[in-house]
Amino acid sequence: MSLFKFISKGILGVFLLTTLSLNAAIAKSYKIGVSVPSADHGWTAGLLWWAEKAVKDFETKDKDLEFYVVAASSGSKQVGDVEDLMIKGIDALVILPHNPATLQKVIEEAYGNGIYTVVVDRELEKPTQNVFIAGDNAGLGRVSGEWLTEEMDGKGKIVVIEGMSIPINKQRVDAFNEVIAKHKNIEILDSQPADWSTQKALAVMENYLQKHPQIDAVWCQDDDMLKGVMQAIKESGRTDIKTVLGGAGSQDVMKMIKDGDTVVRATVTYPPSMVASGISLAITGLKHENLGNMYHSSPSRVILAAELVDKNNVDDFIEEGAAY
Repeated sequence: MSLFKFISKGILGVFLLTTLSLNAAIAKSYKIGVSVPSADHGWTAGLLWWAEKAVKDFETKDKDLEFYVVAASSGSKQVGDVEDLMIKGIDALVILPHNPATLQKVIEEAYGNGIYTVVVDRELEKPTQNVFIAGDNAGLGRVSGEWLTEEMDGKGKIVVIEGMSIPINKQRVDAFNEVIAKHKNIEILDSQPADWSTQKALAVMENYLQKHPQIDAVWCQDDDMLKGVMQAIKESGRTDIKTVLGGAGSQDVMKMIKDGDTVVRATVTYPPSMVASGISLAITGLKHENLGNMYHSSPSRVILAAELVDKNNVDDFIEEGAAY
């Protein structure tokens, strides 16, 4: 081998090694932490299901992404989870705060350390994030009221079962009441909280059935509570209640609608899949990409539409295997 060829091969080898090293440096890998409350009822079970589904989908498409998904049974446990995620060196945090007040400080710490932060569903008192994503709570109340008044032909008696006494419940109930107030022949007989619990909704509905001899419709804004309401009605033997409307869009209720249930004929979405969209927003933000065909970078606030689901479009919302 000539000296020239030897030197040429040596230069080529150095060039290839340099190129490989440069490409390795350019190929940035990202660690993404996802923190959600434990599955203490149907909607949060759906939240965890969608988080895990999104992680599997993204891991299949992008080998440079590493995920940590953790679920906490309390606000204090979630604080510890976020601290552990920061120790692991995460680049992004996607979090649905168990209790926004409890999580405020640790989320501020993550954001202040340059971690790309996406807050889901429960807004912090002092917004500290890159992106906030949630369902449309006022829209859920408004769409529910509009559908229900139409189904009732603008007259009759309604009982309301509220969720937990927190701001998002108030947004829903206020919007619902505003719609009902436009219909002078519809009367709201009662409105009490049941904390989005099937068992508490069962107890509240049992009380309503004893207290009110005539009820035409029930609005309970949540499909977990709807199950308790339906159980109470069935056990009472009452036949006057013609319509029960929940919300959030559980798969069980979707199937009732599809099968032509005579009392449960619709629901309004507040999708737990929002956490999956939150993960997508975190990845988009980390990579400094634009969202879809937008001409600008990721939005700072995303509110998902409250969509009415009935027999005409229910097939579009059924997700086989989903926990909620």
